[in-house]
Amino acid sequence: MVKIADVRPSPIAGRWYNGDPDQLARQIDHYLFEAVIPPLSGKVLGVIAPHAGHRYSGKTAAHAFKAVEGQSFDLVVVASPLHGYHPAPLLTSAHQRYATPLGEVKVDHVVIDQLNLILEQKGGVPLVPVAYDEEHSLEIELPFLQRALHDSFALLPIMVRTLDLKLLQILGSSLAEVVSARACLLVASTDLSHFYQEDAAKIFDQEMLNRFESLSPGEILNAEKHGVGFACGSGAVAAVVEAACELGANHVEILHYATSAEETGDTSSVVGYGAAAILKRE
Repeated sequence: MVKIADVRPSPIAGRWYNGDPDQLARQIDHYLFEAVIPPLSGKVLGVIAPHAGHRYSGKTAAHAFKAVEGQSFDLVVVASPLHGYHPAPLLTSAHQRYATPLGEVKVDHVVIDQLNLILEQKGGVPLVPVAYDEEHSLEIELPFLQRALHDSFALLPIMVRTLDLKLLQILGSSLAEVVSARACLLVASTDLSHFYQEDAAKIFDQEMLNRFESLSPGEILNAEKHGVGFACGSGAVAAVVEAACELGANHVEILHYATSAEETGDTSSVVGYGAAAILKRE
């Protein structure tokens, strides 16, 4: 049996984002400095952030993490899609830590075990650990978290390959149960529509952002099902929204929207990026 390394080596540093720690820190700090968001009423329970290379979506992602800049959390849940194939619907990391150029982030396997127990009790399926995955959509959020948050944090990584509403609701409710007594931030990683002409993309993306605002996992999934809005991480968003609602969320604030054309100048085939905060308002 091949021994799994404690630390997951980054397969994307130096390609999807800057591999030099000093330059990476400066770039993210600049994105955060430039991001302007409205005053947020209520407690931020979660954020929705894009996951393209920082060159393309870093400006938008910074608006999501600006919502929690300077705050401290014991645990951060990052739910993302898995763009590659795996037979399991829900995945996590088999490693003990994620490596980025800014340092290592501990994976909280105690919480993973607790979550798996609750998932099984609720009739769901456990998170299957995977090693040496190539998935960018989860890791790409970590450097922003490392710079935006005040203290170090433990990570609960979840990669979602299912669009089954019932299973995602079970995942969300189980997440809420396991994190309810902790200082926890929920992060849903998703891009929006892919490779449409920009005018069409903006229509699809606005519809999906409206579904995010609805705080309805079913409506989010139905947008994709009926072809009126698209998000590669719609399953991850649905699970995070379910968890946030169980924790008292009652409002979603859209913080920024952009397309890849702002960086490339090519409006013929774009990817959409949105940032949002999920809030509990009294």
